[in-house]
Amino acid sequence: MARLGIHSFVWTDGATEDSLIAAMEKSAACGYRLIELAYLKPEKFNLDRLGQRAKSLDLDIAVTMGLPPSGDVSSEDGDAVKRGEAILADAVQAVRDIGGSKLGGILYSAHTKYARVPTDRGRKNSIAAIAKAGDIAQKAGVDLVLEVVNRFETNLLNTTAQGLDFIRQTGSESVRLHLDTFHMNIEEANPAAAIRLAGDKLGYFHIGESNRGYLGDGTINFDLMFDALLDIDYSRDITFESFSSAVVDEGLTVACAIWRDTWTDNKPLAEHAKQFIDLKMAEAKRRRATNARP
Repeated sequence: MARLGIHSFVWTDGATEDSLIAAMEKSAACGYRLIELAYLKPEKFNLDRLGQRAKSLDLDIAVTMGLPPSGDVSSEDGDAVKRGEAILADAVQAVRDIGGSKLGGILYSAHTKYARVPTDRGRKNSIAAIAKAGDIAQKAGVDLVLEVVNRFETNLLNTTAQGLDFIRQTGSESVRLHLDTFHMNIEEANPAAAIRLAGDKLGYFHIGESNRGYLGDGTINFDLMFDALLDIDYSRDITFESFSSAVVDEGLTVACAIWRDTWTDNKPLAEHAKQFIDLKMAEAKRRRATNARP
């Protein structure tokens, strides 16, 4: 991997600029080299100040988000699609202005539980919107990565295979997939095989436990995940993501159904995750070396 990151929601709900600065400082102190921010709003925060503080701490920035229903680019409503396209374009510019490297998340639909299957027209609208956003991102020097999530958070991209087919239809070489162990644990028949299927189209990777809490306290077999990442020579960023109602904002609480505290003290959680991921990656490398030994 290139850098190991942590989601800012481990530290703060992100309501104030100062809270994001504090999250950056805590992340760096725990040994992380990237911080992921959510729903970055230029009208609310001084992006230059945030970017300069991250740079001083040697932290890269990733931004993730989901589209609102009023800006759903997978809608058949042309006005909603236009609003979504504008949101994506503004988000790319915000990532560029803060000095970040990537925009990810549910960029291809609303972040919500749908009550219907995707329509062909809506899917085509989404593909066209992401193709446009990919062009804007490429010119801005920002990676565009589409997060494949579970069926309760989108109806469009739930598996790696669906994601690969989608980005192929955009015709864009600059759009990649953003996979997440939490979502893969729900949707993929074989999460490790899905990582291998993604191959060089994998642009960003989230490490999260099945219960959104401490790594190792759920049901995910992380050994298989790290073996697969090595098998595809994954050299991009990995970010730890964990949500608890003790920290996350109301919007994410509802969208992701964070109804209980999976933890209450964030520093031990962050320190443990760093140690856990470093250990699992080292073990995977050792297994590979052992297998190759004549």
